[in-house]
Amino acid sequence: MKIIILGAGQVGTSAVASLASEANDIVVIDAQQSLLRELADRYDIATVQGNAAHPNVLERAGAAETDMLIAVTSDDETNMLACQIADTLFKIPKKIARVRALEYTAYPQLFSKDCLPIDVVISPEQIVTQSIERLLDYPGASQVVDFADGKVRLASVRAHRGGPLVGREIKELHQHMPSVHARITALFRNGQPIIPNGKVIIEDGDEVFFVASSEEIKDVMSELRELDKPYKRLMFAGGGHIGKRVARALEKRYQVKVIEKDIKRATKIAAELDNTVVLVGDASDKELLINENIETTDVYCAITNDDEANILSAMLAKRLGARRVIALINKNAYADIIDANLVDLVISPKQSTISALLRHIRRGDVVQVHSLRHGSAEAIEAIAHGTPGSSEIVGQRLDQIKMPAGIVMGALVRGDEVLQVHHDTVIEDGDHVIMFLHDKKLIRVIEKMFQAEPAR
Repeated sequence: MKIIILGAGQVGTSAVASLASEANDIVVIDAQQSLLRELADRYDIATVQGNAAHPNVLERAGAAETDMLIAVTSDDETNMLACQIADTLFKIPKKIARVRALEYTAYPQLFSKDCLPIDVVISPEQIVTQSIERLLDYPGASQVVDFADGKVRLASVRAHRGGPLVGREIKELHQHMPSVHARITALFRNGQPIIPNGKVIIEDGDEVFFVASSEEIKDVMSELRELDKPYKRLMFAGGGHIGKRVARALEKRYQVKVIEKDIKRATKIAAELDNTVVLVGDASDKELLINENIETTDVYCAITNDDEANILSAMLAKRLGARRVIALINKNAYADIIDANLVDLVISPKQSTISALLRHIRRGDVVQVHSLRHGSAEAIEAIAHGTPGSSEIVGQRLDQIKMPAGIVMGALVRGDEVLQVHHDTVIEDGDHVIMFLHDKKLIRVIEKMFQAEPAR
C-alpha cells in the first residue's frame, strides 16, 4: 500500500514507526528538513520537503498513485485542505485527517463527500476524553478499551494481594465465576510478558489484561484486587482543548475543578462550562493545591500540553494526598521511566491517535485496533469472512487453527451475543473475534487469516 503521511511531528513519526515495518510504501511531507532527515535515517521511507497542502508538493510525493493520505500536521486547516486537494486533484481513495478543534468536530456534517471529502476524522481530544471516562467508570483499572461497539472491553489491572485469584492458577477464574464470559489474555510480571495458560499462577504486582463484557469488568477486577470506592471529586490541570472537553463531559456526574494559568483562557472556559469550578493558577503551586483540598481529591489529572509540567504536578499532587493521579504524556521516553509509585497512570494522546489510525490501515476486515504498552503490543477486533473452503478460520475449531503462541483469543461476538472462547469453539462467518497480540509483528498473521480468500 502506498501511503502519504503529512507531518513529521510526534504523531507522524509514530505512524511511520508503526507502518514502515509492514511492507508499506511510505512518503512523509513536512516543512522542516531536519525532521525529515531524522526520519529517513531511521526508516526505509521517502520524504518531500514543503507545505503539505500545496498541490505541487503532493504531486512530487506521488499523490496520483497513492492509496491513502494521512494528514496529521499540527494545523487543522492544513489537514482539511490537504484532504480536499487530494480528492479533487489526485482522487486518493482514502483520506484520514487529525482535527483537534471542537469548533470543527462539533459539526460532523462538515466531513462528507458533499463538503470536506475526509473519510476518517480523528480527534485526539475526543479519544483521550473517552479514555478518561472509561477509567473513571472502573476505579483501579489501568486501561479500558472498547470492542464490538462497547459489548466487549479489554481492561488491565494491577493484581494485589488479597484478591481471590492472586496466588492461584488462572483456570480457577471460571471455577470462581462460572457464568462470566471473561478470559485473561496477557500477564506482565516486572515488565516481562507471560503468555497465559490455565496453569499460570497470578502473583501480587502482576499487570493482568483480560477481556470481558462491559457488565462483567468489575466482577473480574474483584478477583484480582479489592475494588476501589467510586470516584467523586476530580481535578484537572490544564484548560486547553482536552481539559475543556473532559470537564464538559464529566461535570454532570462528578465534582470537577479545572486549573488554568492563563486568565483569558480560564475566563473563556468558565463561561462555556455549566457546573465546573475554574481556578486561575499554576498546577505546580503547592499552596494552591492545598487550599483546594487536594488531599480529598479522588483523581488528579495533569493534561496540559507540557509533558514535564504534567509529570511534576502529578507527582506533587500524589505527595500531597490525591488518591489517584494521571499524567498526559506524549514522549515514550518519559512514559517508560515514570515510577508507578509516583504517578499512577500515564495517558498518551499520541498512542491513542495511532490506535485510531491503525484500524483504518490494517488489511483484512480489522474493525478495531488498540495499541498497548507503548506500542509493543496490540489488541484487535477482526471479522471472520468466508466458508470452510475459502477461509483459514471459518468452520475451524480454535484448537485446529495454527495460531502463533503470542496471539491469545479473548472473546467472540456473534450478533449481539458475547461468547466465551474454548478450545472447541468453532468460528463462523461474520463472527467478531477479539485477540491480544503480545508482539505487534504478529499482525501479518492475523491479516492473512482474516482474508476471505487467503493467498495460496
